Amino acid sequence: MNSIYESEKLVAEYLLFHFGRPEEILTPDRVWPQGMHDALDFAVRTTAHFSPETADRGLDLGCAVGRSAGEMSRTCREVVGIDFSHAFIHAAEALRDGKPLAFDRREEASRVTALEARFPAGIDGSRLHFQQGDAMHLSPDLGAFDRVHAANLLCRLPEPEKLLARLPALVKPGGELVLATPCTWLEEFTPPRNWPVSGTFEWLESTLASSFTLLRRADEPFLIRETARKFQWTTSLVTVWRKK
Repeated sequence: MNSIYESEKLVAEYLLFHFGRPEEILTPDRVWPQGMHDALDFAVRTTAHFSPETADRGLDLGCAVGRSAGEMSRTCREVVGIDFSHAFIHAAEALRDGKPLAFDRREEASRVTALEARFPAGIDGSRLHFQQGDAMHLSPDLGAFDRVHAANLLCRLPEPEKLLARLPALVKPGGELVLATPCTWLEEFTPPRNWPVSGTFEWLESTLASSFTLLRRADEPFLIRETARKFQWTTSLVTVWRKK
């Protein structure tokens, strides 16, 4: 899989993406379009698609630097976060342990602003367990979960169908599954032979329908700041499922 997610640059961008305050991402020195404001806190908004009741076990696949796993732990007694990037997992573990992480927000060229990331209040780090792993080849003894979350992961896997095939065993009967994907199928991540033949939603529906009931679908925008004048504004397709 792609090694760009081990770079210091990407770790810094994702720390800002997951933990940056609104004024750190959209600085108050100019007026930003409302759509950019609406795209903040993606890692929080996707987990809000789970029901509010307390559950036992949660799994965050492609957890990056850990914000969504942390948000899941507010209503799950245990959350396992798995990411292919060693650098992302090291960052998530440090934040879970209460260590603030310093990182640079790039402005332009070599100009940077020093910032610091930390978990927000109310997250119990003892509920969080992070590990490096491959979503296409998950450990057979991982067990089953009441809630499984995978945001912006599917279209970054070389063989996404392997994860879809594993999902029925990962989610307990009656459990919830939240998938979010921007559907940006790129050859550098996924060979074209493994792209959905039809639309991504139709592919998910046909693959998951035998084991899951679709509860709803939604669009969730997200914003990744690269420099003071360059942002990625993207919309993810979110589907919410219940295991039969």
